[in-house]
Amino acid sequence: QGGVCFDLSRMDAITELSLEDFSVVVEPGVTRKALNSHLRGTGLWFPVDPGADASLCGMAATGASGTNAVRYGTMRPNVLNLRVVLPDGRLLHTAGPGRQARKRAAGYDLTSLFVGSEGTLGFLTQATLRLHPLPEAVAATIAAFPSVRAAVACTVQVLQAAVPVARIGGCQGPAVGPGGRWAWGLSAASSHPEFLDEVMAGACSRFSGLELPAAATLLLELHGSRRSLAEQQQQAEEIVRLNGGSGLAWAEEPEERERLWAMRHRAWYAALALRPGCQGYSTDVCVPISRLTDVVVETQRDLQDSGLTGPMVGHVGDGNFHCLLLLDPQDPAEAQRVHAFAQRLGRWGRGAPG
Repeated sequence: QGGVCFDLSRMDAITELSLEDFSVVVEPGVTRKALNSHLRGTGLWFPVDPGADASLCGMAATGASGTNAVRYGTMRPNVLNLRVVLPDGRLLHTAGPGRQARKRAAGYDLTSLFVGSEGTLGFLTQATLRLHPLPEAVAATIAAFPSVRAAVACTVQVLQAAVPVARIGGCQGPAVGPGGRWAWGLSAASSHPEFLDEVMAGACSRFSGLELPAAATLLLELHGSRRSLAEQQQQAEEIVRLNGGSGLAWAEEPEERERLWAMRHRAWYAALALRPGCQGYSTDVCVPISRLTDVVVETQRDLQDSGLTGPMVGHVGDGNFHCLLLLDPQDPAEAQRVHAFAQRLGRWGRGAPG
């Protein structure tokens, strides 16, 4: 249908930083890593991490989430104000010019309206963001489980036990989202336990050079004080063992933790390496956590019956998972099977029969 593309990457100024208000004002060209580099030494950081070094206004426009969302939230609660150029050229400050207050009790919440609008309502030319204190201590680990059901059950129990998890996620096998779309990258959405199914765990292990068992896998990260961290680790270990998990070894040094999460962030490329020369079809579905296990297991069964390769990753703490389907672009029959599979998964995500 056509359209207009604006490149705002050269608008890359951090125009205001208020340590007392825990807020910062950035232009569209400022990326997540550039902001956190600028904040080094202040004791503050911006935790929303979609996996890529995305621009912060772009993250606001798409309503990005990421691996830290379980503790720090998605972009929506972390955006305090936006400066927007409307289609008719007018300038709008969604919370009022210069406002950085965290609480808005009067009037429409226009900031939330524009977060996630994906450019359909206007251009975001400035964002005021909420900052967070850096945790005193951080520890990350990987746990392997005998089944997808056990890994998901462990996630639910960790959250129910109020273990203050900052990131929790996993890798699993094939899966697709509602109305799957062609995609050339994958965001790591949620800061819940990250989940990898057996196929994805094996692919990530080979691609990143980490020795992981080809089993349903959870990645967890804990933030807190040094005193509280030991207790949190003990709680998490007990719940993992109760669900048949194994392989817990805590990484507390930044370099070790970075290796674990870099593996998760490269899941898209690890999946593509399973079938060199093929294209990727990424799906994204979110269901109530109570239905997640059944939907994932049914998705794996459907993939097998359809003869498709589709390793899965998921932010299981919020019921979200991705199925990364691999297909030969020269095979129309396989492309049709992928499309049909994505349609079925979309109906499961909406609660309709498959």
